Amino acid sequence: MMQIVLGVRYGAMANPETLAYFVSQLPSGTTWAAFGIGRHEFPVLAQAFLLGGHVRVGMEDNIHIRHGELCRDNAQLVERAVSLLDHLGGAPASPAEARGILGLAA
Repeated sequence: MMQIVLGVRYGAMANPETLAYFVSQLPSGTTWAAFGIGRHEFPVLAQAFLLGGHVRVGMEDNIHIRHGELCRDNAQLVERAVSLLDHLGGAPASPAEARGILGLAA
């Protein structure tokens, strides 16, 4: 599992071109996910999904649900991520599916 992190100060820029380039450099068959820091969290989530990757969200990366509004908890970020994925034609993995993707025992 490879995690691509975008938007970190002095790190890789959080834009579609950077993510597409990083994904193009992964070995064939690599399971990967991407996430953005701060205000980049949801744009990178959408880009990762559209490029065929997995996604994640969490308050360790972003404490705002929208500009100027602090999130209540991780659940609120997950709800927004699920809604965004739904609008893009995707769905979250179930716990069992996530374990399978990561090769973890049930």
